Amino acid sequence: MALSGISANRLEILQIADAVAREKSIDRRIVIEAMEEAMQKAAKSRYGADHDIRCNIDPRTGEAKLSRVVTVSELVENPDAQISLADAQLRNAEAKLGDAFVEQLPPLDVGRVAAQNAKQAIVQRVREAERDRQFSEYKDRVGEIVSGTVKRVEYGNVIVDLGRAEAIVRRDEMIPRENVRLGDRLRAYVQDVRREQRGPQIFLSRARPEFMAKLFAQEVPEIYDGVVEIKAVARDPGSRAKIAVISKDRSIDPVGACVGMRGSRVQAVVNELQGEKVDIIQYDEEQATFVVNALAPAEVEKVVLDEEAGRIEVVVPESQLSLAIGRRGQNVRLASQLTGWNIDILTVEEESERRNKERTERAQLFMEALDIDEVIAQLLVAVDFATVEEIAYVDPAEVASIEGFTEETAAEIQGRARDYLERIEAERDARRRELGVADELRQIDGMTTSLMVTLGENGIKTLEDLADCSTDDLVGWTERKKPAAPGRQRGPAPGDVVKHKGILEGLEFSRKEVEDMIMSSRVALGWITAEDLAAHRGEGQADDGGLEAAGEDAGEEAGVGEDVGEDVDGDAANSDDAGADAAAVEPDGTEADAAETDTPETDTTK
Repeated sequence: MALSGISANRLEILQIADAVAREKSIDRRIVIEAMEEAMQKAAKSRYGADHDIRCNIDPRTGEAKLSRVVTVSELVENPDAQISLADAQLRNAEAKLGDAFVEQLPPLDVGRVAAQNAKQAIVQRVREAERDRQFSEYKDRVGEIVSGTVKRVEYGNVIVDLGRAEAIVRRDEMIPRENVRLGDRLRAYVQDVRREQRGPQIFLSRARPEFMAKLFAQEVPEIYDGVVEIKAVARDPGSRAKIAVISKDRSIDPVGACVGMRGSRVQAVVNELQGEKVDIIQYDEEQATFVVNALAPAEVEKVVLDEEAGRIEVVVPESQLSLAIGRRGQNVRLASQLTGWNIDILTVEEESERRNKERTERAQLFMEALDIDEVIAQLLVAVDFATVEEIAYVDPAEVASIEGFTEETAAEIQGRARDYLERIEAERDARRRELGVADELRQIDGMTTSLMVTLGENGIKTLEDLADCSTDDLVGWTERKKPAAPGRQRGPAPGDVVKHKGILEGLEFSRKEVEDMIMSSRVALGWITAEDLAAHRGEGQADDGGLEAAGEDAGEEAGVGEDVGEDVDGDAANSDDAGADAAAVEPDGTEADAAETDTPETDTTK
């Protein structure tokens, strides 16, 4: 692209512009403008940098014209580019301030250095135009699947040639143990496009759940048309994945549509994911049923929901425990991410032992607090009284309705319960005063003496102390462990959640209740207004209403129950791979028979 001078062949200039525009896939006009700037730069080096020299290339004929512009100014600071009004009127009597005189310059030949500088200017401008074109082309393609050729591999990162741009698949976004070679065709999900100093960077991913969802959308026409909807996806890249689908048309089976004839559709996805096993789950609005489906192929006996804590307990037979947990907790971890619930797995025997222990502890509490014998305490436990407060303030008729109780017996038991609560309250209030917790905290809605004692034991004794706290300080928080480098993973699998305890750990306060207390204390101190608090609560309700739409984000925040971490022996661990899901597809394309699972018993804990 060396320039011999302004008098170069006109046809050659246009041919160069056309060739560069085609090669770089940019507008021809941009190349011509780059040539004009290069010629202006070369002319300035010949005539002087202070001159206002301009170049114009006719895009039809290729004729290049050089001109020098002199502007009429009241104060002349640059004689090479400015002229006084008096001198201008000598040239043109009608000249006025701001007018410009254009003087045509003759063509000139430039030396080797000037030509090289002009070439560099053109190359730089073309490169910038190419980068802008790449960014504008791919910035709106985030969330799509693109296909390219492996150009090179650098330290595990794969550089992919997309034809009109280059993209990178970072090592942690590749499927573990996947080997690619130069020239291989590769499909990936466009994760992000960034404008950086060295040009636009296109980041691809083959490990994200969205990649699998997009693959299904390409293979299943019902998903592409919107008849079947993908509700959630959870992946352990290279090993196993679960996808929840639902049909908007009752005549179409969503699981069967995704599997295809003899597994043809899902097998295409499995092949692209390097043999990753895919469980296709029927989504259900009833969360208990959805969790049961997500834990397939394990059979579930019972489900207990704790909606406030966002936790669910699943009871399975002893023979199904290893299958429900999966190898290194894989099955229950994927089910937790898919459903957005923290899942604890218990056997029937463990659940029975826990219930018996809870009943024994409650009976012992009633015996000590109410000074009653074991038989009466067991009767109170049998009708599901959990605390002394329930006994003290429940309708007397409900206590009297217990078999063997009379109205006098019920009244006596409730009287003892109230006396016990008053005595405990007095002891707690004395402890509060001993800790120096201010009475002003009582004005906060939801504040109890027990809570004030707990706060005082942790150094929170005034309204200012409470207002200065964050919600995480009081109720705790969770964080996800950073995934280990591929091939070097030890211990818990990536994605497990670490729970950090708060000051109020063990007390029955929800995050929203604690947050409202903190905000109320700030209102009382005048840090914020009541209108700010009302607006904050309104936003919180709006956020709660959108939890179900959170989908994958909710799954990412979901933790895994304590039973996930327990070790299983080799035979039991392998049973997860041997089991067949309702729509579990093996790499060889065979499809397991659909399992018919009865809906288990479901308890809801409010």
